[in-house]
Amino acid sequence: MRLGKFGLIGAVALVIFYVLPAYAADVAKIGIVDFQRVLTESESGKSVQEKMQKKGREMETNLTKLGKEIDGLTEQMSREAMVMSKDKREEKQRELEIKKYDFQSMQKKYQMSFRELEAAEVAKLKNEIFELAEKIGKKEGYLLIIEKSAAIYYPTTIDMTDLLIEKYNEKSKSD
Repeated sequence: MRLGKFGLIGAVALVIFYVLPAYAADVAKIGIVDFQRVLTESESGKSVQEKMQKKGREMETNLTKLGKEIDGLTEQMSREAMVMSKDKREEKQRELEIKKYDFQSMQKKYQMSFRELEAAEVAKLKNEIFELAEKIGKKEGYLLIIEKSAAIYYPTTIDMTDLLIEKYNEKSKSD
């Protein structure tokens, strides 16, 4: 009977010896990054937004200019339609249709160009931000860092967006 008690105590001690270190290990660090917030609040993100807005204004100015030309031709045709010869009216109508087609083509080209530029700029920023997040994760011992849009729920204490914005701004100034 005495051996049974010592065997039981030994078994419990053995279990404690193997189990306690697992609980005493560091808690896995997990981080969440809100990419959209980094994009809107970081210096580089603001710079990209400013660049995109400038490009958008240029495109809008060109489209507005062509739109005014079309409006002017339409107005001119409606005023002079009664006094124009049939050939002249058809020529003006063709010119107007060409301008309208040019306007639509330019609009589509600008939209596609704008989307491509935006995608390229955002992809570049995303790569830089994710590389920085990876460096921070390795340096500070994070087990996992995920983008906020991939998380359903998380406590705000694991949000490392502010840290990432701070480090990204520092990195941008040093580049």
